This record gives sequence, C-alpha cells and structure tokens, in this order.
Amino acid sequence: MTTATLTIDLTALQDNWRALDAQTDVETAAVVKADAYGLGLEPAACALAKAGARQFFVAVAEEGVRLRHILGEGPAISVFAGHMAGDTDKIRDAHLTPMLNSVEQITRHFETLPGHAFGLQLDTGMNRLGLEDAEWRAIRAIACAQGPALVMSHLACADDPGHEMNSRQLRNFISMTQDIEAPLSLSATGGVLMGADYHFDLTRPGIGLYGGLPYIDAHPVVTLDLPVIQIRDVEPGETVGYSGTWTAVRPSRIATVSGGYADGLIRYMGAKACMHAGDVAVPLAGRVSMDLIGVDVTDLDHAPESLQLIGRHQSVDTVAGFADTIGYEILTSLGARYTRVYR
Repeated sequence: MTTATLTIDLTALQDNWRALDAQTDVETAAVVKADAYGLGLEPAACALAKAGARQFFVAVAEEGVRLRHILGEGPAISVFAGHMAGDTDKIRDAHLTPMLNSVEQITRHFETLPGHAFGLQLDTGMNRLGLEDAEWRAIRAIACAQGPALVMSHLACADDPGHEMNSRQLRNFISMTQDIEAPLSLSATGGVLMGADYHFDLTRPGIGLYGGLPYIDAHPVVTLDLPVIQIRDVEPGETVGYSGTWTAVRPSRIATVSGGYADGLIRYMGAKACMHAGDVAVPLAGRVSMDLIGVDVTDLDHAPESLQLIGRHQSVDTVAGFADTIGYEILTSLGARYTRVYR
C-alpha cells in the first residue's frame, strides 16, 4: 500500500464524550463541524449518537443538511453561522436550529420561518459572532418572546484557564442573560474543564472529543502511519530534498515516505519534526514536499516498512507544535488520500 493509513478510534471518541459529559451536571452536545474535525462526519456522528449525544452543532447549514441525512429525525442540529440568505429552505427542510447572530438574521428568520426553532448567539467579548450588548438590549424582549431553544456565547481564551478574559466573558454572559428562561450555553471543551460556573444548561465540546488540547486526559483518537517507499544511502556532504536544506554529516540512510503537504502535513514542520519506528524517534530530513517526506533512519537496526507520525508517542498537538500551529489545523487538514480505518 502506497498511501498512508489514518486510523480513527471511534471507541476513544465515545469515551471522550462520556468523560466530558461526566464532568458536568448538564446536557452535553457534540460539535461535528468541518467533517467532524476532518475525521469523517458519518462515522463520528453515529458513534457520538450511540454514546448518548442528542444535540449536535455544525458551522453552516450545508453541514447540517448532511448531518440530518445521517442521523435522521430526533437529534437537534444547531448551526453556528445562523440563518444566512439562501438558507431558508435548508433550515426548514432539514429541521435545523440556526443560532441567530444579528438583527438582520433575526428579522430574516422570523419573517421567513415563523414558529421554526432558533437559538441566539451573544457577543460577550470575542468580537466574532453574535449580538453585541446594545443591539441585544434593543431586541431582547422581542427575540425572547418567540421562545429561543438556546441562548449561547463563546469563550475566546478557554484554552488558558487563568486568562482574565474568561471571567470577564462569564460576567458579561450572566449580565446579558439575567432573567431569561431559555437554556443557556457558554462552554466548549475548555469551558467544561474550568468548572461548574461555566457550564450553565448545555456544553458544546469539540476538539476534546477528538483527542486534542486543552483536554489533556483525552483518549487518543487518531493514528497516522506513513509507508516507506524507498530507502537510500546518502554520503556525507550530500543533501536531501528541495533546496538542499538538509546535509548529511555522516554516512546516512534516508527513508522516503508517502505523504506531504497535499495530505495536510504542513511544510513548515520539516526542520523540527520526527516520526517513530516502534519506540524509536527518527528525525525528518529535508523539507516536506507535496507527496513525499525524507526521514533519517540511520540509527535503526532494520529497514522499516512504515513510520508513525501521530500515535502512541506523538499526539496531534505535538505534531502541530512542530509547525508552530494548533491541533485543530492538523486534524482538519488531514487529506482525502489516506486509507481510513475506523475501529
């Protein structure tokens, strides 16, 4: 096999949802946007529903339509982007719950889909989506009279529990939702971990389900093994890869593995990254190219058939660190060429 194997542990995914659910006394939803963070919407959503999730969140209406086809009637599906122009038929036909972000969206929803379920998103300081305080005060009574299914906001700095922005947003959310009868939601994964003050009526874990930080106790969900296509001997002074950025300082053996930035393995990580042959770390040699990566296997006592990038020794966040990015970007970038194995 010449394509890398991406193994996705659905039992670990379910275990992570159950563990985060057990940390609160409120309902726990599941965020499955971006094709379940790149791991496959259908298998991930079905596994999470089997684990007990009854509310799901997606980014846009098109994702919600696909998820409704997968899950059927019953589970609630909320759309973070709200009710965009052109989405009315999708929202109605797929029974989606848009999280309305602006006066314009509220007007559109109430005029085109009167009586249809909706939620409201408030901006408590992130300045990304949601109603700001002044417009919320102006429209709050009208919007709440229609019976929102949920009123939510989103924390900007929940991956850093000590950041002062967290308590400020908490205070703002409490102030903006005082005396509201609708269910409330503030927390994704990071907020769950910060304790009951942030839980309200519903939490919305995302990255923690898939094994990423800030949930350090998450069960690993992803393993990525790259097959070795060729191993060659390289003499001292010879270079490897584009632009000759890696030069052999000793007689070396270089394995060329199948995978590259076309598969979501970010080019920038080359100089810092390593893979593993069993328990032995082996460094990358040269730049990550579109389809191929060189790896220095000189210190191995055997010729490996494959090398592991993500797995027992390196989490998705470790690999992200090689490229000075975050686990979210690595997960959601994993390409379509991988042979995907679900277990």
